[in-house]
Amino acid sequence: MPELPEVEQFARHLAPRVAGQQIRFAEIRCLRTIRPLTPESFRDALRGSAITGVRRRAKYLLFDLAPSCSGHAQCLLGHLGMTGRIFVQPLQEPLPRHTVAALDLGATRLVFEDARKFGRLLTDASALNGLGPEPLSPDFSTEVLTAALRGSRRAIKACLLDSGVVAGIGNIYASESLFRARIHPQRAGGHLTPDECRRLRTAIRGVLSEAIRRAEAQSLETPANRETLFYHGNAPGSPATSRFCVYDRANAPCPNCRTPIRRLVQAARSTYFCPRCQW
Repeated sequence: MPELPEVEQFARHLAPRVAGQQIRFAEIRCLRTIRPLTPESFRDALRGSAITGVRRRAKYLLFDLAPSCSGHAQCLLGHLGMTGRIFVQPLQEPLPRHTVAALDLGATRLVFEDARKFGRLLTDASALNGLGPEPLSPDFSTEVLTAALRGSRRAIKACLLDSGVVAGIGNIYASESLFRARIHPQRAGGHLTPDECRRLRTAIRGVLSEAIRRAEAQSLETPANRETLFYHGNAPGSPATSRFCVYDRANAPCPNCRTPIRRLVQAARSTYFCPRCQW
């Protein structure tokens, strides 16, 4: 599943390619992608609107729109689900096999390809309500994190996956951040000391910033030079996992102390940690 750094990569790649373009028509091939809207209402909400920018909020791609008339959507939200990718291609090229939606921009089109069809396109921003601060924004301070965790009996790993505490930290980067901060994933969030909260906030920002830089360093073009942004994933067992300290490295030696990394399951998600370095 694309995590925050990959979604950030999509936003930065797409922004200069679609900013200023007008949506002329929307082709919908999968009704599930735009529910609860119908293809007709989805088209009506977008037709004639100009894309003014692309940004990320949590794990959502947010396309800001300048509506052509009253009643049109102010924004378009894209969630990539598990296998989604959004890219720009010339209008004359055939749509890929797993296209679920395509927006005609004139000479080009914005294509949403999603093999497993868990992604979504939304024309209102209500999905963003209740999200916590962005982990890389100034709003995410040690004091804010400490206040969000105060009194919590939940495991700190679960707290980090709660988008109301901090927006967009996924399973992979929660494990990596806790390792860097030297905090055991089963510790109650409300039991962390002020110094541990400070370490954790620093670790989260460092881990995500490094992951974004790595993503930006990778080529974003296909061999055919199509303007496509692929998910450079973190699937268990993939070469990409070699860059992680603990994630998907059960029984491998800890990079700090050589103790075997352990795996446990929390809320049906795999957690990886070093039993010696994290306490």
